Amino acid sequence: MSPHDAADDTLLITVTGADRPGVTSAVLESLAGSGVSVVDLEQILMRGRLVLGVLVTAPRDRKRLRRRLESSVEALGMTVEVEKGSGDNRSRHEDRAHVTVIGAPLRASAMAAIAGRIADCGGNIDRIERMARYPVTAIELDVSGAPPAQLRQLLAVDAAAHGIDVAVQPANLLRHGVRLIVMDVDSTLIQGEVIEMLAEHAGFGPEVADVTERAMRGELDFEQSLRARVKLLAGLDASVLDEVYDAIVVNPGARTMVRTLRRLGYRFAIVSGGFSQITDRLATDLGIHRSRANTLEIVDGRLTGEVVGPVVDRAGKAQALREFAADLGVPEAATIAIGDGANDLDMLAAAGLGIAYNARPVVREAADTALNVPYLDAIMYLLGISREEIEAADAAAGIVTPAPPLG
Repeated sequence: MSPHDAADDTLLITVTGADRPGVTSAVLESLAGSGVSVVDLEQILMRGRLVLGVLVTAPRDRKRLRRRLESSVEALGMTVEVEKGSGDNRSRHEDRAHVTVIGAPLRASAMAAIAGRIADCGGNIDRIERMARYPVTAIELDVSGAPPAQLRQLLAVDAAAHGIDVAVQPANLLRHGVRLIVMDVDSTLIQGEVIEMLAEHAGFGPEVADVTERAMRGELDFEQSLRARVKLLAGLDASVLDEVYDAIVVNPGARTMVRTLRRLGYRFAIVSGGFSQITDRLATDLGIHRSRANTLEIVDGRLTGEVVGPVVDRAGKAQALREFAADLGVPEAATIAIGDGANDLDMLAAAGLGIAYNARPVVREAADTALNVPYLDAIMYLLGISREEIEAADAAAGIVTPAPPLG
């Protein structure tokens, strides 16, 4: 129950105008001499226009308070409205969710469809905040009154129809705690597939690329297809692994995401159906805490065409996530898995939040949410971290971030 009973008289004070220093201070100073208590306070700034809302207990002399407010804000070139009423905001429904909408661009028609669908579900948008304005537009909605699972299913249809990404997460304390992020490597953390890069050196690039694509779509058994592809690498000089590693391109935003979330205590792991000779080095270079992948057999400086030990397949990736979580002391419900192929499905299902990143259709349909923008750090918007906060943290650490595009 609110400290102020629903029957208590309150005043809603709304101040609008061009933003300038001292507005909030001036309004509160005007209220200070009236003996009122602040019940709620919210401020919005958009393109230099300020909207300040203050909900206070009703004073004995409302007219005097109104006159003081009007005098104060008029001196600042602003306007004020005072509305009588009773009580505070109504309590939010039990079903609460964070809905993150990402688009490049994010058109009004898409936002209208999302807002309409939320209303159709009986949901109410309690709060809206922009998380990023470039290189994508990301908007977060706090929604109550609609079951998150139902909301996720329905909003996915609108997201596909309008070419945007929509993520729905239950509003709970997990979002604010330390989490473990487990990522696939090929085509998720990095661009392309390492096995295809190796196959190019062996003269089997197109053949291996075709098998890889079919395996990622779930059309082939992963272990069988992996062993068949690795056999084609037999005889390659092991130095090729260094050449391939030097040619790897990390996906945009990956370094920013790891750097930023490590500052907040997050833990990272990579799990790959690729090869430890590559992934272990990648983990070291990026500051990733755990790594698991297949190991290519090397004898007398050459690849034999075999892998050593059990293959890290679809089930193996999920098992790795569980083991890493236990080892790092992170509850499985606080894990996030990111992947793009069919062999990531079990891992995505095992995580508290499974994210399909530029994924095949079978993965997008099964994951909790999907991101189809080419920026891995957009995942931070799903965690309630804004672009401004990321840039401020980088600036404090002396890291220069690119300027936003003009327009």
